[in-house]
Amino acid sequence: MIDTGEGITVGMRSARTAGAVLTMALVVAGAAACEGGKDAGRKTGATAAVSTPPQPFGTGGYRGLRLSMTKDEALASGALEPSPVSLFNGCTDYAYKGGPAPDPVRMAAETEARAKSDKAIARIDEMRANRKPFETLAPGASPEEMVKHSERLQERLKQEAAERQESDALFKEADVIVTARKNRDQAFLATGRVNFGTEGLRQLVAPADARTAEGVGAGSAEDELKRAYEGKALKPTEDGKYELPAEGGNGGPDWFYEFTMAEGKVAGLALVKHNTYCS
Repeated sequence: MIDTGEGITVGMRSARTAGAVLTMALVVAGAAACEGGKDAGRKTGATAAVSTPPQPFGTGGYRGLRLSMTKDEALASGALEPSPVSLFNGCTDYAYKGGPAPDPVRMAAETEARAKSDKAIARIDEMRANRKPFETLAPGASPEEMVKHSERLQERLKQEAAERQESDALFKEADVIVTARKNRDQAFLATGRVNFGTEGLRQLVAPADARTAEGVGAGSAEDELKRAYEGKALKPTEDGKYELPAEGGNGGPDWFYEFTMAEGKVAGLALVKHNTYCS
């Protein structure tokens, strides 16, 4: 069979088309292979990230902070936001890097609560200092002296009743500082905070997702807490918390873990230094 010129042209076009299709297929396949490699790399990286355990909350340090740090050292480390978020009772609190910004309304309420509490306590102290012991009736007193003594006693009892009433009101005023402290703690329950006193780092409050090396943190049941630290001097405190000596690390012997409890579970976790003061 003899091909005509037209047939040769058609054959050449068909060959070129087939070649283009083959080339495109190879390109697509290569791109898919590359993308698959990238996906595999991403998956490998993601797996590595997931498999890396978070830093435990403990005496060895947390988020770049060491228990022996001064306030200036901690701020220079870059682990904290630069502006204070609480100036409660003369202490200074900072948020971890990326934490909440200062709340001027809450901070002003803290200052007001401190002033009210100080004023109420000063008045209570004044009343106590001015209270004098009541005179006793001398033996062999006359009937007139006994009557006068009884009248003075009645007047004294009325005065003491009025003072008790005033004291009760003053103690309620002084308690506003307790409410302000609870509001501060609630504001940083999820994010944590870092507290400094006159001698440096005083309290390291953990974020809600932090865990000790034994896996205890917010949400842990009371039974889990007790099992984790069985035989390690874990003990309840008068205010309904649990306390545990913080062994090791660079903080010294005055550091303790503090577990705040609510409804049978750990609601808060902190490292607290005893025998330190705010101002």
